[in-house]
Amino acid sequence: MDLIFAEATPPGRGGVSVIRLSGEGARATAERLVGPLDQPRYAYFRDLKHDGEPIDQVLVTWFAQGSSFTGEEVAELHLHGAPVIARRVGRALADMGARPAEAGEFTRRAFLNGRMDLAEIEGLGDLLAAETEAQRKLALQALSGEVAKRADAWRALLIEAGALVEVSVDFADEDVPEEIPARVFEAVADLRGRIQAELDGFQAAERIREGFEVAIIGPPNAGKSSLLNRLARREMAIVSETAGTTRDVIELRFDLKGIAVTFLDTAGLRNAEDGIESVGIERARIRAQGADLRIHLSDTAEPVSDLWAPGDVIVRGRADQDPGYGGLSVSTRTGLGIDDLLARLADELSTRIAGAGIVSHDRQRTELVEAVRALEGLEDLPVELVAESLRIAASCLDRLVGSIGADDYLDAIFSSFCIGK
Repeated sequence: MDLIFAEATPPGRGGVSVIRLSGEGARATAERLVGPLDQPRYAYFRDLKHDGEPIDQVLVTWFAQGSSFTGEEVAELHLHGAPVIARRVGRALADMGARPAEAGEFTRRAFLNGRMDLAEIEGLGDLLAAETEAQRKLALQALSGEVAKRADAWRALLIEAGALVEVSVDFADEDVPEEIPARVFEAVADLRGRIQAELDGFQAAERIREGFEVAIIGPPNAGKSSLLNRLARREMAIVSETAGTTRDVIELRFDLKGIAVTFLDTAGLRNAEDGIESVGIERARIRAQGADLRIHLSDTAEPVSDLWAPGDVIVRGRADQDPGYGGLSVSTRTGLGIDDLLARLADELSTRIAGAGIVSHDRQRTELVEAVRALEGLEDLPVELVAESLRIAASCLDRLVGSIGADDYLDAIFSSFCIGK
């Protein structure tokens, strides 16, 4: 692999800027800038020079091949965080034959060198994009290799079953104990149950990773836009006494007690004669139907009947004008009841993610579905086809962690990574 480099810290002014090099000659290239670096994993404080010109005073370290993130020889230069310094060092590295890294190229090399499996890389991407505690915890599980550990346990059951089947095939004419087929099917049933349990938790895990959508719906002038502004603590939506002001769906990304939520402010639902407002109402209905949960907000605490679904929350507005109301009510003017509403939403969404698994990507789900499908109905198959079905299931587990067939996914995965990672 050729020598690549990139700024691993966000571009711009800051306390420190880190430039990472990876590939053959990373140590030697760094030494041309800062002098001898005898020991790996030691931090050296050195003057950095190029062609005799002082550029900066830096902290530098290097990692031997096989002991770095990428698996290659790696060096890191910790510069003062002025953009002009990073640019100058980048020009120096280019002059010495290194090239700028592409997005995700360091992580791609870690995968190609066997330092990370595909599920761990997906977890790393999720961790870099995490906005909430729930997303962080889920991503860290994948990054820590939990998917691979489960796949290894599942594969062990396949190996056990496959070995018993091979005995039946190879010694069909011998005196093979009659209980062998039963033991095969017991192992397969156990495996199928374990994988299905993970699939049952997929939707909850996916919602943690992608976040929930909560639509605020109700008649015009119910206070939907005011509620969104109150949650955002800024003026996101136009508020007016004129009915039909909201025409398009306005989104607010929100951290609700560690759960990622996107609140949707929608057009007031009514029979509108104005063509543009009618389009807005239709969009509101479509987004509300597709949302995970709806807040039915009105002055009468009545739900929108055709959009009602279990788990939805009915809220009465203008709580400051009727403090004696016994149900859930909010005041967007004073903030009364807002905390109660958020607590109610958090309880409902927490219940929905309680059974989350660790598989949260559709690619991963597809492989598990195929594995379960391969293991169904084996009792009715000839022993040779049972062996083939077990091999198909094993291939699905290999693809789950990227041991085989990963090329189709790599470009799509790494395109979402930042340069320097």
